[in-house]
Amino acid sequence: MPRPCLYPERRWPRSGPLEQAAEAMAARLAPQIGRLEGRAAASVVERVAAHEAAALRAASDAELRALARGLREKLHHCRARDPDAIAEAFAVIREASDRVLGMRHFDVQLIGGNILLGGMIAEMDTGEGKTLTATLAAATAALAGVPTHVVTANDYLARRDAEQMRPLYEFLGLRVGVATQEMEAAEKRAAYACEIAYCTNKTLAFDYLRDRLTLGRRSGNLRRKLENLVAPTGRTHELLLRGLHFAIVDEADSILIDEARTPLILSRELSPAFDRETFVQALEIAGRMREGRDYRIGLVERRVDLTAAGRTFLGELAEPFGGAWRAPSQREEWALQAIVASRLFRRDEHYIVRGGKVEIVDEYTGRVMADRFWSDGLHQMIEIKEGCALSGVRATIARMTYQRFFRRYQRLAGMTGTAAEVSSELWRVYRLTVARVPTNRPSQRVLLQERVVATEAEKWRVVVETIAEHHRRGAPVLLGTRSVASSRRASASLTAAGLPHVVLNAAQDAAEAEIVAAAGRRGRITVATNMAGRGTDIKLDADVIDLGGLHVIMSERHDARRIDRQLAGRCARQGQRGAFQAILSLDDGVTDTNALPFERYLNYVMIRAGWSWPARFALRAAQRRAERLHARMRRELLDRDETLDHALAFTGNAE
Repeated sequence: MPRPCLYPERRWPRSGPLEQAAEAMAARLAPQIGRLEGRAAASVVERVAAHEAAALRAASDAELRALARGLREKLHHCRARDPDAIAEAFAVIREASDRVLGMRHFDVQLIGGNILLGGMIAEMDTGEGKTLTATLAAATAALAGVPTHVVTANDYLARRDAEQMRPLYEFLGLRVGVATQEMEAAEKRAAYACEIAYCTNKTLAFDYLRDRLTLGRRSGNLRRKLENLVAPTGRTHELLLRGLHFAIVDEADSILIDEARTPLILSRELSPAFDRETFVQALEIAGRMREGRDYRIGLVERRVDLTAAGRTFLGELAEPFGGAWRAPSQREEWALQAIVASRLFRRDEHYIVRGGKVEIVDEYTGRVMADRFWSDGLHQMIEIKEGCALSGVRATIARMTYQRFFRRYQRLAGMTGTAAEVSSELWRVYRLTVARVPTNRPSQRVLLQERVVATEAEKWRVVVETIAEHHRRGAPVLLGTRSVASSRRASASLTAAGLPHVVLNAAQDAAEAEIVAAAGRRGRITVATNMAGRGTDIKLDADVIDLGGLHVIMSERHDARRIDRQLAGRCARQGQRGAFQAILSLDDGVTDTNALPFERYLNYVMIRAGWSWPARFALRAAQRRAERLHARMRRELLDRDETLDHALAFTGNAE
């Protein structure tokens, strides 16, 4: 047997050209492989049924606990890989859940649990019970002696899921912990020491970076064992995690794909190297420079480049300020950051101002990332622009991408409602296949014909008229918007029409679950950014089902089809009735950077002539361009990260 590692993690070798070519070919086959593995995972249902004899149902609670204890040795011996042992564990867990939680796993949830335990992505429709499904894989792995991390999107969901499932885990003799961002190191260490730890991807990844700093450059397993012998209270006892054994990632598409565009940077705050006046001067100069003449903006890459004339003009503008402004490289850096802050970052779309602070908004989830900061003075530029107090400049002490972090787990799995569109990328980056889990009940979702109008003003008029029609008959409506600014525009339009409504956007994220859970009440109108309460059930009033269920309206396409599907998944859950409709315009944000120059004018003419199908085609084409762009950005970020780590490894300074 291999010797146990004090901090186990998977080392991912850097691929050469031949390996990359083979990986690309294999990625094309990933969807077909996932379908085959999904069908194979369904065999667990018959195996579990064979273990669910009358004796198991008739067993007392004490006898059922004894069965769970007996499973430990059997699962530990096979490391939770023997199909019969897994089926027996699933049978015991399902029976225990029925008794303790009053929730009995459906057969499709058994399939999902088997997919997770096999190290795959389980694609389950919204509302199919992913939280309960995760308990099958998490408890089975934990009984096998494998420390398990259940990774969720935010601290609220981590706490909620852990507390909801805690009675089941404790019945099985397992300890469950919750690690949240605000906890002290000792509290986190205790949470990660449990057999099952619920946490967010952000908390988990940054705690791993802190462990890497604690271990230092030379962190081999043998060296750590020797240190434990010499100094039992040495640095290994300061570690937060026990290594990267097994992770189950909820909302895997959001965490493993969408958030992979942003590198993880562990930093410390420094005193500003330059005073407030310097940033004010930079914004003043940026205001006097003109696009096209002095600089060019790449909206797609969110990048600004100075022209030759712009560099000359910048030198003239900076001359009166003296000091560091006389250094060409320094003044160009400040000017570029000021232009980016002024022209490319918009309030209520890329960030909000709350409590006198600039807080970054995640463009995919609509959630606030309160502890994130833009680097290289950009954050300070935006603070000056918005009249906020100036925060300290932050110095990077460790960095890593989500891609490199999560693929260091010895076993990785995930679950989400939307992964098919990125199945090839999930295989190429993480070696994860996507297996589809059938629904427990046939879907009754009605997909209505989408409508495309010419202007934004027309769109909001049509949206309000549609909502008013449903409101008059008492049907609840959920209106999905792309940004905080759009949600406020929608709210203003509904208010002008006298329609009572509730707004959920990044500025009200504390009440997210409560607002979304109530969206199914009779006559309720809810306006939500694309966060749309992922992970929160929408309970329908009894009479609402007779009215056709929840009606979801999408007011703008997002940069990924997956997010559109997530919004559609808010209605018609678990076989209930519901409808989804898209009401769009040619002015929507997805066309700003992804539509070809002539498309908007041509489609405007076509719509006025009564032909809307070319506009629908153009919006989808713009969305596909955005998906390809973001996939390329993620690939380039990972390549840069691997190249940097490979280069630093020669000096002994990797990571």
